[in-house]
Amino acid sequence: MTLCGRFCCIVNRNRTFLQTTVSRFLLAMSESLFTPPPGVRGMEVLDRQAFNLTVQVPAIKIPTKAIGGLLKPLKSILLKRPNTKKVVDIPDDQQHKVLLFDPDKVEPEENLTGEHGKLLQDNGVTAAPHLYDLQLGYESWTAQEVLTAVLPEGEVTTAFSRVGHIAHLNLRDHQLPYKTLIGQVIMDKNQGITSVVNKTNIINNTFRFFSMELIAGEDKTTVTVKENHCSFEFDFAQVYWNPRLGTEHERITNKLRARDVVYDVFAGVGPFSIPAARKRCEILANDLNPESYKWLVHNTKLNKVQDRVRTFNMDGRQFIQEVVKKDMIDRCQAEDADLQDHTSHVIMNLPAMAVEFLDAFVGLLAGETLQEYRPPMIHCHTFSKADDPAADARHRVEEVLGAALPKDHYIHRVRDVAPNKEMMCVSFQMPLDVLLTHQGGTDPAEPDRKKLKTET
Repeated sequence: MTLCGRFCCIVNRNRTFLQTTVSRFLLAMSESLFTPPPGVRGMEVLDRQAFNLTVQVPAIKIPTKAIGGLLKPLKSILLKRPNTKKVVDIPDDQQHKVLLFDPDKVEPEENLTGEHGKLLQDNGVTAAPHLYDLQLGYESWTAQEVLTAVLPEGEVTTAFSRVGHIAHLNLRDHQLPYKTLIGQVIMDKNQGITSVVNKTNIINNTFRFFSMELIAGEDKTTVTVKENHCSFEFDFAQVYWNPRLGTEHERITNKLRARDVVYDVFAGVGPFSIPAARKRCEILANDLNPESYKWLVHNTKLNKVQDRVRTFNMDGRQFIQEVVKKDMIDRCQAEDADLQDHTSHVIMNLPAMAVEFLDAFVGLLAGETLQEYRPPMIHCHTFSKADDPAADARHRVEEVLGAALPKDHYIHRVRDVAPNKEMMCVSFQMPLDVLLTHQGGTDPAEPDRKKLKTET
């Protein structure tokens, strides 16, 4: 390589290094530009005035009459901050306004180039951006920025579940000293949230709700929620509702067809039953929690499906062994062909315990005279911490039933509940032998198998 070539390589490498260094410097400046004052660190009682700050951003004086035509084409480089104006009035000058720019995209004292620069020139603006003193307040910061500035490093949380007007958090022990502040910030920064609660213990497996503590806002726990084109009303402090399960409710409902029969063993306030009833399925819905049962009945009326939903307030195993069994037999022995021509589904959405309730199906129809019987489809939810959650879920279901699942069973991963803990749904047609086998393990007098058929 010639001496001249080496010189050019050195210059190019230095230019690249300089450009990279300047870019990193400007990025660091822009990141620190929109950081609340350092004095708020460790604050436990929210002081909104402490977030006031003056920063300098690029700005250009623009003729008032040109503003309307410039905002849309310049949108990509204009300042974007919560509750902060991009266009600022100038005292005693109605002929001009100040347009504020994103400091990441526009440098002061340098004329804009390209299409943006030409656009400004066409509107009579030739000046380079100058630095403008912008007053920021608490309303100008996002919840993430506020909490990152206040809480000790690594203790930030802005994640919450929304149930109607309530924000529900799961704070860790080291975050509890800041709980009131966290709740207030979340309520301030999210329109429509008027109450913030913190979960204080694990879900009660008997009645499926958790204890919670109000940390901000009004003490009002009766909510209205819309999901899958249905409305639900309930007392969030007394029943189980998980907004993260909306997709799962829809997935199961989409498997149903008009005239199907649904046995909802742990129905809650109706997130499976009511959408299914709207599809013109016939529903038998049960929940042990009296409060859930009350709201289940209420929601059937609210959604005008009470004629297609029969409700029960029983233990899940009792519901299967008495109500489900009787309904299955009645339909099977009915002379009305319409009662026999259906697919039945059993939904068991109590993931902490549902697998244990499957034993209620063992021998459920032993000794019964059944005509043209088609066993139900089971949709059983469960948790798994195993390395192979699907295999673990299948094994536990088969262990309780004492039989292998059909080859066409399907195991769906619903969601991650916690690190190394997943929620699964095992769907399968209940093996006929399980329903017809005595609990003690001896087979009853075998019915006429030629009249029994399984779903293909």
